[in-house]
Amino acid sequence: MTSKILQHLPALCNQIKRLAVEAGEATLEFYDESGAAEYTDKLDGSPVTLADHAAHKIIMEGLAQITPEVPVISEESEAHPEIMNAEYFWCVDPLDGTRGFIQGNPDYTVNIALIKNNEPVLGVIYAPVLGELYSGHGEGTAIRYLEDTRVEKQMFMRPPRREGMNIVISNFKGQTPKQDQLLEQFKVAKVMKRASSIKFCLVASGKADFYLCMKEISEWDTAAGDAIVRSAGGVVVDMNGVPLQYGKFEKAFRQPFFQATSGLEFTVDLNFG
Repeated sequence: MTSKILQHLPALCNQIKRLAVEAGEATLEFYDESGAAEYTDKLDGSPVTLADHAAHKIIMEGLAQITPEVPVISEESEAHPEIMNAEYFWCVDPLDGTRGFIQGNPDYTVNIALIKNNEPVLGVIYAPVLGELYSGHGEGTAIRYLEDTRVEKQMFMRPPRREGMNIVISNFKGQTPKQDQLLEQFKVAKVMKRASSIKFCLVASGKADFYLCMKEISEWDTAAGDAIVRSAGGVVVDMNGVPLQYGKFEKAFRQPFFQATSGLEFTVDLNFG
């Protein structure tokens, strides 16, 4: 039986925002801006901290109460094949930007997204140290809330332009030559390097025109930001201009290279040698 709350996305989004904040606040106990946070390595070599586990526990317990019948895929738990046949599922990253978190980078986020028929229909991103909460659950619903001013503001994409663009890219290493080749297609005014899903939020809020990711990352890294960008009037598409899809168990939930921008006509051609 499907929870009635799934048919009322505004009410559901409010609950998920509260849950994301609760999880994010739990991570602050382990955050060390000097870069001394403790961590261990998972089997795939990626780091995990006590903050990841604390946020994961809170989110999993919260989602089980809100929508007990909806399955969850999370960076910190094992996924099952039945997720491919689910109409709805949650896509969660309890702490996006773990490497930066360990180094004291304040950009890390809590990501929670609801997927329906392989597309994101609701997304919440909370940056605990920055005190920023972003959400969206459909066209025209993108919201940014700043804790220091207690101001909530609706977000819209910047009007598209080909010159003087502000570009946001990941701050990890290994993709600079391809990025430089692509960025030559535009007259770029500013290139910002940021960690975690906060990059989607910069695009959705109009602080950046374009987010380019030239690295395969996981669905839980993109789902919430994808929903928020769509809600602000933008698109998140792969190298062929196709919107990102979710629930790809057979591909280990990996996403291809992608870009987030205000519209398909302002995407760049990622098909190059």
